[in-house]
Amino acid sequence: MRHIVVVGAGQAGSSCVVKLRIAGFDGKITLIGAEPQPPYQRPPLSKAYLMGDMALERLYLRPLSFYAEQGIDLMLDAQVDAIDTANKQIAVNGGMLTYDNLVLVTGSVPHRLPAAIGGALNDVHVVRGLADVDAMAPRFVTGARVLIVGGGYIGLEAASVAAKLGLDVTLVEMAPRILQRVAAPETSEFFRNLHKSHGVDLREGVGLERLTGEGAVSGAVLTDGTELEVDFVIVGVGVAPATALAEAAGIALDNGIAVDAQGRTSVPHVWAAGDCASFPYRGNRIRLESVPNAIEQAEVVAENLMGAEKDYVAKPWFWSDQYDVKLQIAGLNTGYDRVVTRGAAPGPVSFWYYLGETLLAVDAANDPRGYMVGKRLIESGKSPAAEVVVDAETDLKALLKT
Repeated sequence: MRHIVVVGAGQAGSSCVVKLRIAGFDGKITLIGAEPQPPYQRPPLSKAYLMGDMALERLYLRPLSFYAEQGIDLMLDAQVDAIDTANKQIAVNGGMLTYDNLVLVTGSVPHRLPAAIGGALNDVHVVRGLADVDAMAPRFVTGARVLIVGGGYIGLEAASVAAKLGLDVTLVEMAPRILQRVAAPETSEFFRNLHKSHGVDLREGVGLERLTGEGAVSGAVLTDGTELEVDFVIVGVGVAPATALAEAAGIALDNGIAVDAQGRTSVPHVWAAGDCASFPYRGNRIRLESVPNAIEQAEVVAENLMGAEKDYVAKPWFWSDQYDVKLQIAGLNTGYDRVVTRGAAPGPVSFWYYLGETLLAVDAANDPRGYMVGKRLIESGKSPAAEVVVDAETDLKALLKT
């Protein structure tokens, strides 16, 4: 009986094993996860779950019973120590497990603050897994002073929850503006105004010099010399692909585990997908950290394990929920040279990224129509003139017919 082992029980891992069964794979499947919980959704962790609006069981992608019913051997709280690609085995929980095909969906790991600047103090948290959020949840009480380090989407989402719960929130971003790495100044300005309107003390161009405290964090010194008293800290300064297993096994890396268009790594019978994998995209190689990518790429790998020989064609899209704003992003804005704005806050507003006359991406804030039309335009290779997009009289849906 053929045996497929999937290492990583997140969104990609769950999607892969489910797709294998749907596609008719009748061999043995083992899904290995490092956490004690079955595969669960991560986006609600720092929002609905932290707010207390979502119970733990609702996070689960499938009931625990599903895996047994589908003949999927679910190994949880498991430690994978090594991959022996020559003998097609992995070392897990002190034993060896043989595979016919191995899928690495190991995800990513959050960057942490160095211990030298206080990163090892108690009450310094990251937002990644269920244990991280459970550890910080008791600190979310009205009036508590939280310092958030990092003005990307993770930091801003944490700030929005904290502010809604009545905490005293300070957010520092060492770059000149929040979201500088991922968004245009127009999108940054929108979210800057949003957070300030909810009382967040947002400081751009200011970094963290060090945290202070005896055992637990109690203060922070910023790069401009400001000293703050804090009760806890949330660090949102990005993630790195989890590639240690692959690297030790001699699998090629390139901004993650390098795979071809069908999900194969440099080593026969080893595949990868999701946050940990980089793949060909329009003549370049990219890695996407998103739920849609994790699902869709893992499903393509599952199909290819069944012999489909199908290329993964990414259709990048993302989202972020902050306060009463849903931001939906279509496309990738890399290389843009101008941005045009349709609408204005507090109403629906969207920011359209162009390179020359080519539409690259859309950031849509409470503008589902702008997002939907922009996404379909980008995926079909259509680029309406910028002056047409910003004209309030333009029926966006009509652009899809031209």
